[in-house]
Amino acid sequence: MSEELKRAGLFVRTVAKILDFILIAAAAELIPKAGFFAGLAYLLIGDGFFDGRSIGKKLIGLRVVSADAYRPCTFRDSVLRNSTLALGYFLFHILWFGWVFILLVIVLEFIVLLGNRNGMRIGDEIAKTLVIDSTVNNPQAKQEE
Repeated sequence: MSEELKRAGLFVRTVAKILDFILIAAAAELIPKAGFFAGLAYLLIGDGFFDGRSIGKKLIGLRVVSADAYRPCTFRDSVLRNSTLALGYFLFHILWFGWVFILLVIVLEFIVLLGNRNGMRIGDEIAKTLVIDSTVNNPQAKQEE
């Protein structure tokens, strides 16, 4: 990882994801029959919005970029990086199994994130993406070099 990029800290990443999960839970509750699937769709493609930022990341000032070219996250990248969490969300309604599964996914993602020197969780490794502080970094400038 380039020393010029400031990767996002664990706390701000967690806050941004919690904000996204609040939006997902709101969709699931407010839209009676389609809310669950609207939340699942947002979870999968959310990081592809707003030039590589979900709503939570946009509010906090984070951006998801490709690890090699530092270009903003695409919808494809977003689906890849969030597929592990989406699987847990999908199975959440299966009593006990779903709850334990989502807990294991979150714990495993957290452990990998803590142990990775570039701050990449499993989803980031799959999609080859990084989460950076967009208030400090300008990935567009990196592309032009």
